[in-house]
Amino acid sequence: MIKVKKLFKTFGSQTVLHGVDFEIKPGEILVIVGESGSGKSVLLQHMIGLLRPDSGSVVIADQDISRLSEQKLLKVRKDMGYLFQGGALYDFMTVFENVAFPLREHTRMKRNAVMTKVQDILKLVGLDAAEGKFPSQLSGGMQKRAALARAVIMDSRILFCDEPTSGLDPIKSRSIMDLIHTIARKLKCTTVIASHDIVNSLRIADRIVLIRQGTIVAQGTPDQLRSSQDAYLQEFFN
Repeated sequence: MIKVKKLFKTFGSQTVLHGVDFEIKPGEILVIVGESGSGKSVLLQHMIGLLRPDSGSVVIADQDISRLSEQKLLKVRKDMGYLFQGGALYDFMTVFENVAFPLREHTRMKRNAVMTKVQDILKLVGLDAAEGKFPSQLSGGMQKRAALARAVIMDSRILFCDEPTSGLDPIKSRSIMDLIHTIARKLKCTTVIASHDIVNSLRIADRIVLIRQGTIVAQGTPDQLRSSQDAYLQEFFN
């Protein structure tokens, strides 16, 4: 379970998070939505320990990661996968090498075992025929798939995705969100997505958190939020 408790964050004179408070159940797919600049990505970065809060806590596996040393935080992160908004693939590595990198860096798996595992995950994301290509030779959607494969190659218990459909057309956006849903269910990993893609978020989420100006204004299942009589929620979701 992930618990975010009374999280505050200020940059200079701007308060970005105002006492954000919610929980995520094991195996749940939770999508954080909101207007541009509402604090979605900043919240996600706190949940993986890339940012430290001014006050409040992020508890994962009974540990407040906002209080951990960098060394202890690295151990916790081994159970996490992070899909960056731009993919963040290494342009000098092939698809295979990008996906294999975490295994080679953090495990002692033998070469044949690494090869088998990478090929299996590439097949799962539909890139088994592209393992020898470089990122520059891939479409935007294929780059997202490769980055997703790398994010879960370590059998991540938690998957974080920052704007996974950014820069994609509607068809590829639907495809990548469906793929995230498929992988989350197959690997049984808790999945947290920050997204501006309302249509696809409503389709794949178990629950949605709506953040506005750094404050959570609503949370619930897609059906609960769509059927709300609140004027802002009606405008936002419908």
